[in-house]
Amino acid sequence: MESADPTNQKEPGILGILAGSGDLPRQVALEAQRRGYGVLVVAFEGQTDPEAVEGFSHFWTQLGAAGEILARLHSAKVRDVVLVGPIRRPGFSALALDKRARKALMRAGKSVFGDDGLLGGIVRLLEDEEGFRVLGPEQFLARTQPVVVGVLGRHAPDDLARQDIERGLLIARALGRLDVGQSVVVQQGLVLGVEAIEGTDCLLDRVRELKRPGPGGVLIKVAKPQQEMRVDMPTVGPETLHRIIESGLDGVALEAGRTLLLEPEKTIEFADERGCFIVGVTGNES
Repeated sequence: MESADPTNQKEPGILGILAGSGDLPRQVALEAQRRGYGVLVVAFEGQTDPEAVEGFSHFWTQLGAAGEILARLHSAKVRDVVLVGPIRRPGFSALALDKRARKALMRAGKSVFGDDGLLGGIVRLLEDEEGFRVLGPEQFLARTQPVVVGVLGRHAPDDLARQDIERGLLIARALGRLDVGQSVVVQQGLVLGVEAIEGTDCLLDRVRELKRPGPGGVLIKVAKPQQEMRVDMPTVGPETLHRIIESGLDGVALEAGRTLLLEPEKTIEFADERGCFIVGVTGNES
């Protein structure tokens, strides 16, 4: 009988890592290697950081080269696959889709135009059609913890911040149902920005110029109701927290149970030092 933990097999085999940007793909590769996996990293031109693949077996390819990617994963006898790290999604005309990718997109239909629809289609392709097992990257990220309900750290949101969080949750849920984004920034009841294709970091950079005089300002980040959590679980770590503080916001509200805190001790310590709150909230009630 197979173990309930797919990362705890006697013979882990080869782990295929489809690597976006940032350091997370390297963290996953290092931990997988420590557990006895062989590692094959699929690195995407213009997306994956070259430093993330140094020292690991890897190949460079284009986002639209589905046929090549699948063939090389099968050739390496990959069984388990992890998708990790943000991808800056170009327009379809710039993807240079091969025949296999075009076929998958046609099957996905209109859902492919949303981020979660696209990711869900990728997971179905990998699992249902190609026989791989898709694992969540959090299974390989030792320095993470799921966010829990309540205040994390010394600082708590005041009444104004709690009102902004309630408003932000309403908006974030609506955006999520439409498969638009995960984050919204609210200050004194005003929506300073919502996340779309640019991602949370760019949202925070933009909000820096839009913040109103006076107190307040909260980033609210929740998962979409229909989100494929194995490939796109919302995460916040020290870098995002630094941007929150640099943008002049008072804190961040994260959906408990469906958001990951990266390097939690470091992140919470940094928030405590800078007077910023981190709070876990319930995010997807109807």
